Amino acid sequence: MRAVVLVGGFGTRLRPLTSAIPKQMLPIVDRPMIEHVLAHLGRHGVTEAVLSLGFLPDAFASAYPDGVCAGLALHYAVEPEPLDTAGAVRFAAHDAGIDERFLVVNGDVLTDLDVTQLIEFHAAHDAEATIALHRVDDPSAYGVVPTDEEGRVQAFVEKPAPGTAPTDLINAGTYVLEPSVLERIPAGRKVSIERETFPAIVGDGRLFARAGDTYWIDTGTPESYLRAQLDLVDGVRGARWRAVSVDATVDGAALVEHSIVGAGASIAKGAEVRDSAVLPGAVVGQGALVEGSIVGPRATVGPEARVIGLSVLGACAEVAPGEALDGERR
Repeated sequence: MRAVVLVGGFGTRLRPLTSAIPKQMLPIVDRPMIEHVLAHLGRHGVTEAVLSLGFLPDAFASAYPDGVCAGLALHYAVEPEPLDTAGAVRFAAHDAGIDERFLVVNGDVLTDLDVTQLIEFHAAHDAEATIALHRVDDPSAYGVVPTDEEGRVQAFVEKPAPGTAPTDLINAGTYVLEPSVLERIPAGRKVSIERETFPAIVGDGRLFARAGDTYWIDTGTPESYLRAQLDLVDGVRGARWRAVSVDATVDGAALVEHSIVGAGASIAKGAEVRDSAVLPGAVVGQGALVEGSIVGPRATVGPEARVIGLSVLGACAEVAPGEALDGERR
């Protein structure tokens, strides 16, 4: 089984962390996000990942020069221009020569979905396309997918107005597709899989969906990006991950509480870091406070400074000694 992994977006919601790096190359605890995504696919029999690339594609090739990531062979498909979701899938699949059943996943979603069961469900229902579903409290920001008792999709409602959604089950961003789906996608223009391709398959009665009670998080915002990391160190997804890298330096008189500290980062005497992520190479100075925030790679928080309220520092950003940031991005 091969998978097309959509990693071409600009990561706008995570800026400035993504100003110079694709969001899938940002660390989730101790390794890039893309490695978490591909390792999960590998556990379900995927052997090759076709990366649908757009923004800063060289970052992936530089990180994995041997063409292997998390045990999966990589194929790089670089879009000549943004083609939206279906356009990207069509371009990547043709570029890689895919001509049989394949998976599509969003590269910024972390999940423990049983992909094997999803594929079996797809085959049992003779579906042309099958969507994994996830239940959320507020579905208005997502594609909502009502189904009948057999799992056949009745409609595909993209981002319904609050209070109008026919169900709380949303498109979770993992699909099983037959190669015939590619024939439905016009070439040479932007095509949305949610707004064009899936509704067309609904009309033919061959779009199915399966709900799964599983861990799922879209890491595309600072809040969710931070939460995804804390979930791992809290043991939400199984065994607890190590929160403070063995290659980090934390002064004995510093306090690090419920936080991630990346490799090469340093926390000085008297500094306090709570409910935060201090990414690799960052420096938190003497007596500084970082709370509920993200300190980007090689960023510096000066002595006695305060970085709180989900503030986000981009790579190499600086906070002056004694300066206070509350809910700001730099």
